[in-house]
Amino acid sequence: MRHFTSRSNPLSRRSDRLETAAIRLFDAPLSILLWTLVATLVFLSGTKANAEEARPNVVLILVDDLGLHDIGIEGSKFHQTPHIDALAKRGMRFTAGYANCRVCSPSRASIQLGQFTARHGITDWIGAASGEKFNRGDELLPAEYVHELPAADVTLPEALREAGYQTFFAGKWHLGGDDSMPTDHGFNLNIGGHHRGSPPGGFFAPYNNPVMESGPDGESLTRRLGKETASFIEGQDDQPYFAMLSFYAVHGPIQTTQELWQKYRESAPAPPADGNRFMIDRTLPVRQIQDNPVYAGMMETLDDAVGDVMDAIEASGKADNTLVIFTGDNGGVSSGDAYSTSNLPHRGGKGRQWEGGLREPYYVSMPARIAAESTCDAPVIGSDLYPTILDVCDLPLRPQQHVDGRSLQTVLTGGEDESLEQRSLIWHYPHYGNQGGDPSSVIRTGDYKLIHYHLDSHDELYHLPTDIGEQNDLAAEQPERVASMRKELLAYLESVNAKFPQPDPRFDAEKAKQRWARAHGPSKERLEKREAAMLEPNWQPNKDWWGSTVD
Repeated sequence: MRHFTSRSNPLSRRSDRLETAAIRLFDAPLSILLWTLVATLVFLSGTKANAEEARPNVVLILVDDLGLHDIGIEGSKFHQTPHIDALAKRGMRFTAGYANCRVCSPSRASIQLGQFTARHGITDWIGAASGEKFNRGDELLPAEYVHELPAADVTLPEALREAGYQTFFAGKWHLGGDDSMPTDHGFNLNIGGHHRGSPPGGFFAPYNNPVMESGPDGESLTRRLGKETASFIEGQDDQPYFAMLSFYAVHGPIQTTQELWQKYRESAPAPPADGNRFMIDRTLPVRQIQDNPVYAGMMETLDDAVGDVMDAIEASGKADNTLVIFTGDNGGVSSGDAYSTSNLPHRGGKGRQWEGGLREPYYVSMPARIAAESTCDAPVIGSDLYPTILDVCDLPLRPQQHVDGRSLQTVLTGGEDESLEQRSLIWHYPHYGNQGGDPSSVIRTGDYKLIHYHLDSHDELYHLPTDIGEQNDLAAEQPERVASMRKELLAYLESVNAKFPQPDPRFDAEKAKQRWARAHGPSKERLEKREAAMLEPNWQPNKDWWGSTVD
């Protein structure tokens, strides 16, 4: 299966120019030929020396709770994201990009470590209750999990810092507390990263952030983090750098300015004919339409902040030699939390086991090596970024560390890597999500995806190319494939000593039935009214729009 397409390849263009120059030399007089030969040798020796000295810079942009279809280039007709769209066209867009988990902390750890979540043990967002501390009335006790990034592992920034890179972090960390901060795991500088997963002061100053000075009242946190990253880039000279911008946006609380709310209120699509923005999918209501004007305002601010960073890269004069990566940590919030977006045609969203909870924008650009407007449909995942970055930077790989990740450099530079199509991707979430997801583990092999549920050990099987919405369960029709994929999944989980949920002796079936009845009835009705009200001309969340306006 050919999965790489490109309009042009920078390496091929360079080869063509050299071939043309060589042909012309044969028609030149001997003196000119000798002079040109000497000059060429000098130029090539200088170019080689410069290439050895000028390692690529790396900018990794990670967005919190970003749905794939929140981006214009991925199909959103409501959100405006011109800067992100341009970034996607600047290099390679992976059409089957995945986060390592349906919630945040595990995915973030996988990027830092190059491993699937079951291996490093951070399988839920750090701070979530587990074992008997979890008492929501469900049938299983969520598994125990690791609560901070393991100190013994060599993180991506540590590997880069050892190679002489200046390392910078801004934004959301959520991978441990006082002894497990960004500066404890390889980052020289940290602005705004601490133990919490949502911004303590919201998205407008004052921020109440323990590791970042607040800006003027009403300043946007999202733009501030973009500008801090841009300032870092502008201040770099000869030393190569790794800058990771990890936005708190678009995680809740969803907040925007009055002006942006008004803009998107006026451009929102017509409501569904039956008035229902939500559909019950097994457990909770799930949003079916993108028309939340507050969330759309957050998306525009996010896009502007990305534009700030890209402008700084261009102004640096080193854009051709800067590797830029853009992705997210889990699917958009279509259920639970703020119920803020729709991930259709993918099913579900953050916290859920279907594609809407796992699919992400996944863009990689570097003009000197990666052709603009190229695409790749091989399945790729966050844990691939560690070996890919090392490989692109011509640094030794660390296969014992990034054991589950694969370098993408071959496909990024126009080659074929059939092994990417053949390998299996594995997700392990032995917990209940706040968004209605079930404790389950997932394996994707080729075009097929199997979901194994821990409550009763049943499986679902989907053929993604023909059923991207995961509506047609093929498990009963293909028992041999189910058995093979389940065997591989469980064997991997056993090999890494994965933790599993256990029955909760406190479970009361009648109380659980009543709880779900409330979610399917009165709670859905309140939700429908709340979301409809956001589009009314006189709607106002509070007296000062969460601090975005200052008297």
